Amino acid sequence: MDVFVEIGSKRTFASAVQWPGWSRSGKTEEAALAQLAAYGPRYQQAVGLTPARLPLPETTADLVVIERLKGSSGTDFGVPSALAQADEQPVNGEELAALADLWRSAWAYFDSAARKAQGVTLTVGPRGGGRSLEKIRMHTMESEAAYANALGARSIKPTSDIAQDEEFARAAFLDAVTNRAEGLPPERTVRSARLWIPREAIRRSIWHTLDHAWEIEDRNS
Repeated sequence: MDVFVEIGSKRTFASAVQWPGWSRSGKTEEAALAQLAAYGPRYQQAVGLTPARLPLPETTADLVVIERLKGSSGTDFGVPSALAQADEQPVNGEELAALADLWRSAWAYFDSAARKAQGVTLTVGPRGGGRSLEKIRMHTMESEAAYANALGARSIKPTSDIAQDEEFARAAFLDAVTNRAEGLPPERTVRSARLWIPREAIRRSIWHTLDHAWEIEDRNS
């Protein structure tokens, strides 16, 4: 399985090239690759893929590093944020539909984990920190709105209804990805930073969604 690694000064991320959002980190490249392989079954379950569609690596020997990227402060903070060569490939209609299906599956998995944790006091500690379930939902919603904004969508103003805000932010993100893939002009003009591109945005969104879904699961046990 082809992977790329993003190397910071304190943390390294390994990411599957063909499977957006399957990214894990470690202090070294070897540790990151080991984590990536270890999380294969969780990723496979989360996005609803069968072993036939997604054969899992048995060991890190099954992982082939095809690109190494220089990380940043974001990498060290815990966010896989470098732009890989694979991200820059154009997306046709069929590929966009497949990527959108993976993205929807990731959000469905997050929603399922949140429902199972409803009314539960999540454990605290190094893995989960101290966010409540409501704050995790708020954080993922705000992040998705920010990702839509990074794609060129207009800023989204949250309301007091978290479920409504989640629905609106996700719809805005998918619309923005679709518009970028189809070459439509962005809703807003960006002068200080580049616009995100579709594969990059999908990859980062799925990673963030699953990372917090797994956080909820780990802290609800």
